[in-house]
Amino acid sequence: MRLRLGMIGGGQGAFIGAVHRIAARIDDEYELVCGAFSSDAAKSKASGLALGLAESRVYNSYHELIDQEKALPEHIRVQVISIVTPNHVHFEPAKLALESGFDVVIDKPATFTLAEAKQLEEVVARTGKSLCLTHTYTGYPMVKQARQLIAEGKIGRVRKVYVEYPQGWLSAFEEGNQDNKQAAWRTDPSKSGIAGAMGDIGTHAFNLAECVTGLSVSQLCADINTVVEGRKLDDDGAVLLKFDNGASGVLMATQIATGAENNVKIRIYGEAGGLEWQQDDANSLIVRYAGKPSEIWRTGGAYNGSFANYNTRTPAGHPEGYLEAFANLYRNFAQTLKAKAKGDKPTAEQMDYPGIQEGIRGMAFIENVIASGKSEQKWTPFNI
Repeated sequence: MRLRLGMIGGGQGAFIGAVHRIAARIDDEYELVCGAFSSDAAKSKASGLALGLAESRVYNSYHELIDQEKALPEHIRVQVISIVTPNHVHFEPAKLALESGFDVVIDKPATFTLAEAKQLEEVVARTGKSLCLTHTYTGYPMVKQARQLIAEGKIGRVRKVYVEYPQGWLSAFEEGNQDNKQAAWRTDPSKSGIAGAMGDIGTHAFNLAECVTGLSVSQLCADINTVVEGRKLDDDGAVLLKFDNGASGVLMATQIATGAENNVKIRIYGEAGGLEWQQDDANSLIVRYAGKPSEIWRTGGAYNGSFANYNTRTPAGHPEGYLEAFANLYRNFAQTLKAKAKGDKPTAEQMDYPGIQEGIRGMAFIENVIASGKSEQKWTPFNI
């Protein structure tokens, strides 16, 4: 049985809403049954009807969606609500949905502030409902393979981490461009929050580093820049990291790398070897050892571990891309919910998706990085 899915945000002209809908449908685990797709009621209605929804279940606001859906019979009402709005409209609909008995998928970063993320953690605990946070890049099979190799001690104790996310789409001033809706809200502090590039893509790099290594950042030292004249939020930055095992790292996130697209990349070096993965060649994981030729591990290889194989759909040599990585989060979340509904214990592979804890750490990263960038202190604690 498919889970009945509702969506808040993601209407016509919104990039990420379509991505969420595709990801939710790839494995046939969900059926979109309702939505409040825009704060503009007419646009919400037009978006829902274009998606083939019944007019009665296309709502004018998220308040209306939650109120009317919870009044429907249990076998009809929505079960999971996906929130794909700008950052400032994350917390309130997520809180209302959880308190109304619905599980939640929410786009990253989790909330507008760290305080809101902590409140959302309390709501999740109090309601007993579940939350999935869509940190897409952790969904790639070879990212999962890298994490498993490190957890198994294949490269020894981690010593050094380099993670980068270069983009160039904001290398010129786009805020006045009426055709660039993404720039309009992502560069607006009232909608995006206190960070620009560091909140939008720096959180992805940070999450990837912690997820793959299994370590937690304990200290940081940030250089945060606003390069394009007239911009209100950061568009470039670099962060020195210290991890809880003593390892050090460097994180770079920029949106003014002219010509760059979305080649997220991570390199990790341990006492006995190293690993390298990048989105431009997402099917490959480079494994390095001292005094030996490097190895290239590939998605679909029978030699991969259970987590990589569980999240691989196609035979070796067929690219597993961004949409599939996104879909892995939706699929794993759905299978976890279904197992719990039957009274079964989900497997570790099924429960392999980011949640509210990653959301809290992501918001803490944003607030600590911006504070560090303004501080004269070299190293600052990673406070939560």
